[in-house]
Amino acid sequence: MWGDNGAGQCGLSGLSIVPNPTPVALLDSDSSAPQTVPVLELSCGGQHTLALSVQREVWAWGSGYQLGLSAAVFPVWKPQKVEHLAGRYVLQVACGSSHSLALVRCLGPNDVQRPPADKCGHCHQLLYTMTDKEDHVIISDSHYCPLGVELTEDEAKLEAPAPTQGLKTSPSEPVLPSYTSSAVPATPTQVTALSKDSEKGDTAIPNGVLHVSESEPTAQTKGGNGAPAGAKSSPYPDEQAVKDYLQKLSDHTQAEQMAKGGLHTLLSSADSVPLSTSPSSSSGSTLNNLVASCASAVGERVASTYEALSLKKMMNFYLPSGLSKSGVPVGLTGTVPTAVGDNTTERVRQEDSVQAKKSSSTGDIREEEAEGLRRRLSLPGLLSQVSPRLLRKAGRPRMRAVALTPLGGVAHEAQEVLPTLQTEVWSWGHGEHGQLGHRDNMARLQPLCIKSLTNKEVVRVAAGAHHSLAVTAQSQVYSWGSNSSGQLGHMETPSTVPRLAKLSDGIRVWDVSAGDRHTLLLADGDCIQPIIYYSGQQVKEGAEEKKQDEKEGEEEEQVGGYTQQPVLLPFCMNLGYVSAVFAGGRRCIALSDQNVMGFIASLHELAAAERKFYCKLCNMKMQIIRPLLELESLSSALGQVVLGLLQSLAGRFSLLCHLTGQHAASLTSNLRRGRDVNGLLILDHADIFLDSYNEYCSAVGHFQVMGGFHVLTKPSLDFFGKSPELLQRLAECTEENPAMADLLVAFFYLPTRHIHEYGRLLLKLATCFEVSSSDYQRLQDSCSKFEALALQLKKKRKDAEYTFHFWKSFPGKMTDSLRKPQRRLICESSNKALTLQNAGRFSVNWFILFNDALVHAQFSTHHVFPLATLWVEPIPEDNTGLYGLKVITPEETFTLLASSAMEKAKWLRSINQAVDQALNGVGQDTASISSGVGQKLEPPTSRTASYTFYKDGRLKEATYEGRWLNGKPNGRGVLKWPDGRIYTGLFKNGLEDGFGEFLSPNKTLNKNDHYQGYWKEGKMNGLGTYRYASGEVYDGSFQDGMRHGHGMLRTGKLNTSSPSVFIGQWLHDKKTGYGVFDDITKGEKYMGMWQEHQRQGTAVVVTQFGLYYEGAFKDNKMMGTGVLLSEDDTTYEGEFSDDWTLNGKGVLTMANGDYLEGSFNGEWGSGLKVTGSYFKPHLFETDKDKTRTVKLGRLCVCAEDKWQAVFEECWTQLGCEAPGQGENWKAWENIAVALTTSRRHIQDSPEVLSRSHSRTLESLEVIPQHVGPITLDRYHTIRLYLIKACDTPLHPLGRLVETLVAVYRMTYVGVGANRRLLPQAVNEIKSYLNRIFQIVRFLFPDLPEEGGLIPEPSTNLQDKREPGSTDAPLESPKPGRVVSSSALLLPVLLPRLYPPLFTLYALDKEKEDDVYWECVLRLNKQPDLALLAFLGVQQKFWPVSVPAEGEKQQVLSSTKDTCFASAVETLQQISTTFTPSDKLQVIQLTFEEITQVVQALLKQDFLWSMDDLFPVFLYVVLRARIRNLGSEVSLIEDLMDPCVQHGEHGIMFTTLKACYYQIQHEKIT
Repeated sequence: MWGDNGAGQCGLSGLSIVPNPTPVALLDSDSSAPQTVPVLELSCGGQHTLALSVQREVWAWGSGYQLGLSAAVFPVWKPQKVEHLAGRYVLQVACGSSHSLALVRCLGPNDVQRPPADKCGHCHQLLYTMTDKEDHVIISDSHYCPLGVELTEDEAKLEAPAPTQGLKTSPSEPVLPSYTSSAVPATPTQVTALSKDSEKGDTAIPNGVLHVSESEPTAQTKGGNGAPAGAKSSPYPDEQAVKDYLQKLSDHTQAEQMAKGGLHTLLSSADSVPLSTSPSSSSGSTLNNLVASCASAVGERVASTYEALSLKKMMNFYLPSGLSKSGVPVGLTGTVPTAVGDNTTERVRQEDSVQAKKSSSTGDIREEEAEGLRRRLSLPGLLSQVSPRLLRKAGRPRMRAVALTPLGGVAHEAQEVLPTLQTEVWSWGHGEHGQLGHRDNMARLQPLCIKSLTNKEVVRVAAGAHHSLAVTAQSQVYSWGSNSSGQLGHMETPSTVPRLAKLSDGIRVWDVSAGDRHTLLLADGDCIQPIIYYSGQQVKEGAEEKKQDEKEGEEEEQVGGYTQQPVLLPFCMNLGYVSAVFAGGRRCIALSDQNVMGFIASLHELAAAERKFYCKLCNMKMQIIRPLLELESLSSALGQVVLGLLQSLAGRFSLLCHLTGQHAASLTSNLRRGRDVNGLLILDHADIFLDSYNEYCSAVGHFQVMGGFHVLTKPSLDFFGKSPELLQRLAECTEENPAMADLLVAFFYLPTRHIHEYGRLLLKLATCFEVSSSDYQRLQDSCSKFEALALQLKKKRKDAEYTFHFWKSFPGKMTDSLRKPQRRLICESSNKALTLQNAGRFSVNWFILFNDALVHAQFSTHHVFPLATLWVEPIPEDNTGLYGLKVITPEETFTLLASSAMEKAKWLRSINQAVDQALNGVGQDTASISSGVGQKLEPPTSRTASYTFYKDGRLKEATYEGRWLNGKPNGRGVLKWPDGRIYTGLFKNGLEDGFGEFLSPNKTLNKNDHYQGYWKEGKMNGLGTYRYASGEVYDGSFQDGMRHGHGMLRTGKLNTSSPSVFIGQWLHDKKTGYGVFDDITKGEKYMGMWQEHQRQGTAVVVTQFGLYYEGAFKDNKMMGTGVLLSEDDTTYEGEFSDDWTLNGKGVLTMANGDYLEGSFNGEWGSGLKVTGSYFKPHLFETDKDKTRTVKLGRLCVCAEDKWQAVFEECWTQLGCEAPGQGENWKAWENIAVALTTSRRHIQDSPEVLSRSHSRTLESLEVIPQHVGPITLDRYHTIRLYLIKACDTPLHPLGRLVETLVAVYRMTYVGVGANRRLLPQAVNEIKSYLNRIFQIVRFLFPDLPEEGGLIPEPSTNLQDKREPGSTDAPLESPKPGRVVSSSALLLPVLLPRLYPPLFTLYALDKEKEDDVYWECVLRLNKQPDLALLAFLGVQQKFWPVSVPAEGEKQQVLSSTKDTCFASAVETLQQISTTFTPSDKLQVIQLTFEEITQVVQALLKQDFLWSMDDLFPVFLYVVLRARIRNLGSEVSLIEDLMDPCVQHGEHGIMFTTLKACYYQIQHEKIT
């Protein structure tokens, strides 16, 4: 900045004049590290400067109230943020001599966070009072707060802070005369600023100091910053000083006073802000801020604006290149550097779409009236008395007031890109001339909203020395302040409230600037070229020079008269295309462009056309639409539906109007700023315009179709009278005496004519560019979009008219039900062109095709077929001479006959086209522009649509939404019945088929039944889960809608973690076959046969108290022969008649072997009646063992008969009728299908599937192929395939394994963990292996049967056999691999079944294991050498030293747990393995470890004899301390591969077993 710095207005301390441009930084101290704030625009006043930052915050420095800062001391050197505007989006600032203006965006409804306060925050009195007089109510908001500070509500929360009336001071306080600027400044204070970076608690509470006269010099008020602010703190200590100051201000005639007076100039320097190329310095137009042209500095010499533009280069002398180009310094004498400027700011209006995105108003477009009403009712107004008009307004029905508020606010994108029209003007500073616009002459220390300008759509403000101006989007000018020279353009003097300047009709002002005592207005006239109006002080005749090439009119110093109202400057036409005007001091500037290729002219024409159109739309809205909507008779005349349509039409009109206003503002600022084709929003955001017009045109069409214009005729005639000239003029109707309805139609369709205008002007702009350029292309494309839209809207209008005339002729009754706003007629068969085949002789069949339905009308009835679910196909003629069309709908199929081949083709094409558009959701909104001769449109046979069934049957009144194929639901869809049943899933041929979910409400329990699973032909079929409302859950197979196959039913309360569970076979919804029932209530588990929900057949029952029953059941009871064992081995074998009730012959054996034989009667455990003999077998020791051991397992279900349903399901999945009967290739095909469908099903919910899982699935889809006999490699491939297949439940084998594991655990866990069940558990596993192996051999037919041999390739003879392999015996001459089910399948199955199985083993071997363990613990107390000696290990095998931590360590007599340590560790791993083959492998490794240790001792090869080996191995077993060794041994023995028993592994295992028995019987002496 440079110039006069007497009041600190150049932002530098210590200098009264700044001779050279010097950078000034705005430092944001709120952030953690102070950052320089980039500046968008600047404005200079007499003694102050304002800057607008990129964050849209206002910064100020200099001196005086006009800073809006809560500073105690002036001048303020350092730029400071105006906290009162923090959190608001400021669009522009302007400085007057001693006042400031800011244009601020209104807060949207989302920003208003709490209702306005109604009490004063200091003294808690009501802020508003209401006094009821006889005929009117006075609402007063002139609340006086005795604390001398009037609070406004928290401004970030309110639309606008309350304007404060001047504080009424107490009578004892003399105040200065009202013309002084220091009269009681009423300050809105204490603002909690809600700016983005929350103000760190330093919210200022400036004092509203009452400047009292000297009579009371001691009066003090406390300032917010704690300093006592006395009378002397005022810059004007007494009245005289004030007068002097005013004198000085008005003493503006001496030029040299000006030169040394307040001159300072500034350049905004925002490194980061892209600035426009036009020169623009932010010059507030005040008297001592010379915003001079080059001419003013150089004296009489004139310069064209183009030269001024070239001055940009000179800036580089003064400023580093990074600084902004927004000002053009003209380096003159050191004292008065000046700048060419444009009174700024619009250039930053948020058309910068970057800024725009952050900013634009989210507020509704509120119509002035509705909004005004709301404000007056909710906010402190400026009215101390309510006018009768306002009361009338308030009394009107609310609906009318809001009717014009566009529905849901602006189209959302439009808000983001276009400039906002929702603005407020805020002012502060000195107000002695009324230049603040608050209806008084008070000064204001803080920014305050000028209420009367809110909702006037102000888009630009300007400040003169003592007057202020605002331009609205409707191109009107409001002015207020000093009118001493007529500078306000109206006769009020002075005006303390904004008033309209007097301009003749049709003059649309779009730029203003204000100087010391004059105002310049830039406006549209009749021609494209802008015109300039002048208002204010006149110069004497002859002083004005005109030269052909000059671009500015300049006034001389002599004072002349002044204008009464704005006058046209006749020479402005010579200036060409002026894009901005500036005034400052006593001078004027106009900036004009050279019209290269007519480009500038076209831009001006486009902007002018848009401004004119906006004014036209506003007139239409205010003069016709709003009065019509407010008519009392409207709702009765129109009826609810049509009234609703009219209101939505008005809303659409409003939206269109608002969009036009925003666009006009954007074009205007583009003219002022960039004059660049890239600034045209209509190119980048054409869609916003196209959509708005489209929706508006649809709204007019809907209203028209419903006969709206005809019913509106009467209210309109009542309102406009018989001679509707106003309406005729606005509708631009040229006919003589047109009908009112036609006039209304013309009026409402008028806005759509503007589209042609867009097309024409864009084309005109395009011609200014090279045809090959991208700009030409963009303009050309946009132009063609608008031309296409024009055609489309024309067709829409035609369709609406055609449909309206059709309804007029249509029989009345049906009209009411069929006439809908969106419905348009396409064609109808009143001319008998289309008839129904096989119709009765006298029946009338009339077919009407609308854009959404085909209607079949008869005498008194009609049927509507929605187009989305209508299929039509031509019937081939085949010489029948019939031109038939077959029409398929979901519930009817009929044939239509056309009168000729041409008619047939016409109807076919029309129906197909209509169906296609209905499917694309196009409807009439974007009906295809080329209506179909060339198009052969055939809508897809498969489509998505929704339909409600109406015929009786299963689907009556159900609604289906989803995919269709030729009239039937097919694919994914949702079916809902009125009674609440819902099916969601796949359909095939009209029926539920595939995976689906079904909900069925249970009325009595008030909950839903829920099924999720597979369907076939409309019924549940396949796997599924059914959750009953009662809390039961069935999980398993279904067939024909019934539970059938294998399934699990959980009953009991779901909230208990363990309900009663049945798992087993179902037949036609009943438990039949083998099943396991865990009854939680009785604590029993039943494992056996069922028939029709009854326990029937052989079974085993175990209870939680250790009772065990096996035997017969009949009619759900234990009945017949059975065996019962109690925990202590007491056994009864004989007849039963009921649960746990003995009845008949039997034998009762005691635990000690005594037994009773005879007839028994009674319930077990509650006293038995016995008739029989008692035996004591101990007398005859010899036959004790032979006689009385009961053989269990004879009376239970044999393992092969268990879970047959599970295996059957697997075979069925592979496509076999019965096990082993079917085609191998078909089975593989079914596997592939199962995998792909499951995968597809899972991909819909990818979270189920891990990546490794999906890879497994992919690899499973490859069938292992081979030719020739099976080899070992091939065997391994099969083994790997089986492991993978059993790993995923999506593979039939995996599903089988998963189910078997589930049923096994269900059987043997919990109550089923009974040691007597061990043999059955082992047999069950063996049975699984056999049956799965049968399936594997079916899939791989070349696999040898159980026990068959696969020869090893001869080269592998020398190779070491791989661990874990179940090798053939060593003696076998041809080494190879024996195929066995256990080798192939146990590794897959056993790990999953291991926990329940091993628990049974542990229970069974409990006693033996206890004996063994006690012995192990005792013997392990011995040191190594003592134990070796005790076990009889030969001395030569005793290790002398053992490796410990890399060194050898001597074995001493006290050493413990070190000898054979590696072998001990190896053997301990037996507990971590699952399968017998793995356990045997561990034993083999243990032997190898022992051998290695011994060989190292003897230093030679060595062959064991069993006598030598056994004691050493016994030592290792003892030291290994394996807790359940007995269980491990039994498990290996039971499940060991038979072919291993006699081989090397067999011998090693026998050794281990011998050790176990040896340890139990070891006598320790």
